[in-house]
Amino acid sequence: MGVCWGPVVRVLVLQAAWALGGGQVRYSLPEEAKAGTVVGRLAQDLGLEAGEPEARRLRLVAQGRRASVEVSGASGALVVSSRLDREELCGKSAPCALRLEVLVERPLRVFHVELEVTDINDNAPLFPAARKNLSIAESSLPGSRFPLEGASDADVGANAQLSYTLSPSEFFRIEEEGSYSRSKSLFLVLAKPLDRETMPVHRLVLTASDGGRPSLTGTMELVISVLDANDNAPQFNQSVYNALLSENALEGTLVARVSATDPDLGIYGEVLYEIDTFVPPSASDVFSIDATSGEIRLTGALDFETVTFYDLHVKAKDKGTPPLSGHCKVVVEVLDVNDNAPEVWVTSLSVPVPEDAAVGTVVALLSVSDRDSGANGRVRCAVRPAAPFGLVARLTGSYSLVLREALDRERVAEYEVEVRAEDGGAPPLRASRGLRVPVSDVNDNAPAFAQAVYTVLARENNAAGAELARLWARDPDEAGNGRVSYSVAEGGGGGSGGAAAGGGWRPASSYVSVDAESGRLWALQPLDYEEVQVLQFEVRAVDAGEPPLCGNATVQLFVVDENDNAPALLAPAGVGPGPGAAVSAASGPGSGALWAWAAWGAPAGQVVAKIRAVDADSGYNAWLRYELWEPRGKGPFRVGLYSGEVSTARALEEADGPRQRLVIVVRDHGEPARSATATLSVSLGEGAEAALAAAGSSSSLPGAGLRPAAGTEAGAAAASSSSSTNVWLVVAICAVSSLFLLAVVLYGASRWAPRAAALSGPGPATLVCASEVGSWSYSQRQSRSLCVADGAGKSDLMVFSPNFPPPPGPAAKETQPEPPALPDTVSGPPFPASRPCLPPRPRAPFSPWGWGGAGGSRAEPAGGGCLAGA
Repeated sequence: MGVCWGPVVRVLVLQAAWALGGGQVRYSLPEEAKAGTVVGRLAQDLGLEAGEPEARRLRLVAQGRRASVEVSGASGALVVSSRLDREELCGKSAPCALRLEVLVERPLRVFHVELEVTDINDNAPLFPAARKNLSIAESSLPGSRFPLEGASDADVGANAQLSYTLSPSEFFRIEEEGSYSRSKSLFLVLAKPLDRETMPVHRLVLTASDGGRPSLTGTMELVISVLDANDNAPQFNQSVYNALLSENALEGTLVARVSATDPDLGIYGEVLYEIDTFVPPSASDVFSIDATSGEIRLTGALDFETVTFYDLHVKAKDKGTPPLSGHCKVVVEVLDVNDNAPEVWVTSLSVPVPEDAAVGTVVALLSVSDRDSGANGRVRCAVRPAAPFGLVARLTGSYSLVLREALDRERVAEYEVEVRAEDGGAPPLRASRGLRVPVSDVNDNAPAFAQAVYTVLARENNAAGAELARLWARDPDEAGNGRVSYSVAEGGGGGSGGAAAGGGWRPASSYVSVDAESGRLWALQPLDYEEVQVLQFEVRAVDAGEPPLCGNATVQLFVVDENDNAPALLAPAGVGPGPGAAVSAASGPGSGALWAWAAWGAPAGQVVAKIRAVDADSGYNAWLRYELWEPRGKGPFRVGLYSGEVSTARALEEADGPRQRLVIVVRDHGEPARSATATLSVSLGEGAEAALAAAGSSSSLPGAGLRPAAGTEAGAAAASSSSSTNVWLVVAICAVSSLFLLAVVLYGASRWAPRAAALSGPGPATLVCASEVGSWSYSQRQSRSLCVADGAGKSDLMVFSPNFPPPPGPAAKETQPEPPALPDTVSGPPFPASRPCLPPRPRAPFSPWGWGGAGGSRAEPAGGGCLAGA
């Protein structure tokens, strides 16, 4: 361009300081700076230490235009990377500022840099044409002005301030005239009258000089032809026409109507219109004028973002020879409409986001712009969904997508975020940009069992390794954070009183184990109900996160009783172990031989003896019933089905013989049922002999007179000897008179003793006995024992209460059906709270709160036991 640069291009730094709160740096340099020219020390101005620009990846992000500058990675300086031409970048706009975004990482920050490219005088004024032909009538008066199209200079400011000079001439001079338009008007003024005959053509040089240092010039040759004749030129009614036109105006829209008049007559007064000059030249494709009416109409599309003003120089000429003309200017201002939607760019995105990220964490950086101006270019932004993300405005057109609420990957693992931009136009235009924000998992959920307490039922005598239950804990975390392993944490079990039969508490790990991966609970050894009834322990579920989290569940393992114990006969009350109480070897285990006394003539229904037995099982498996096995048929004796009482079925006669042998079978209600047999020898004699034999008994219970038999032959000999000795009766008749009364009392006591409410006995315990059709029991855990013999205990018992009085007939007790389950209240020592019991019935499904189990109630033979308070 003819401009000489010095050896060193000086870079003018207009401002390199932070805008308050904005983080913006401004630089300025002249255009046409050579590549490699340092614009400024960007890293230093941003407050970065040496080495940080490269470590934190300092880089530029240009907005829209080619930046022509770059950041030196090593030094962090802003340098010119390619040719900078202000006219190419900004045209006539002043000032020419390039907006740049500077990004640094770790942490991510954005800075705004404004680079102003200053103008230098590198463009000379330029006329539209190198030659301009003018025709001026010789009749033109001095002072007549002829408009000329001025030169244009691509520079701005002082470099574009033009001044004009005309080569020396006595006939013409140049005048510049300011107007209300955006540009000055240039006129060629006639200084003195012309004489075509003297000089028909005048050749002048018009020179335009700009205000640069040094000044640049441009020239145009003016060729002026002097015309004769027509001496009145058309005149417009105004010199400047102003028009406003929306940029969305349709083709054919009327822009303006110009009008000029010519006072000449005839063809010299007829005016034709034409657009002489278009500014900018591209307007020739946008506007046209009707030659006769002077109407200017739109023939092309307008774009406010490209050209905002048009200058149309209109000429009106007559039809004279030569034609005379008048001139005016039409200034068209283009009005902006909202025809550009906002644009959204994502300049940085940091994903995935940990679910424990703090509120306020920056997820992405966004830039928003709109090419429209005014309200049409003002943009509002929003984010959908409104939670958990939000937008924070940093600078004009710059936003940060930040975390507004805490994240939970188990609820939402990935977010589809839409950033919406809307301008202020009417109607508003919108644009959107979608972002996919995945959430990464952290170990924030402990394993949770479906139940806090698991109740497991296991039958005793199960096989070792048998599966008892399956436990499952859910952990909603993923990968290792959600991988669960199981273990037995603590707990133990024992018998009905909380201790194992083997002596003491044993840990749960000696009975059961749990598979670490599947949660399968399995038995380490066979379970024995008589050893342990309830096993309570905790199972722990631990995930593989860091740090690991755990959850617990309580397992209550109830052992279900099986009928694996046969009934066992007990020694009679009041008789300790001795030779006379030995069980007959011929009867086998579980069987025993017993004897009792009865008097001839005893009425029906008199209790002779009572068989006592116990079963180590519980519930129905321990509920015993008594059956008379021999003799079959209608014998003199019968056995209470549940009481075990041996009573007379009819009045005894001497024909029944001196001795009766009874075989009694004791069975439980298990499936299959187990049994034991007892042999009872009943010696029959006179009433006095039977009374004396009964009086010799030390027991006051219904089993009085019941003794183990030393042998079958010995019992028969004793009965025979007693019945045949009349001498004993004669000698003792006086003494027996008193004993007879005692025998009657004892007889009545033996007959009515089962119906007594309470009897006092030796020892500290208080003895409470039931009626003939009912019995009391409670668990050893509640400090009560079922007494069926001296020192013998039964761990479980059920209560049955009669709802009708016993019938007087002897067969009433045998034909009575299962008694109803109405709980009794027993006065005496404190009892635990009563709990509901069920009547005897066929085996029901096992329940830890019903039949069987520790603390449960089970049916026992009616009248077959006593409840002793501890």
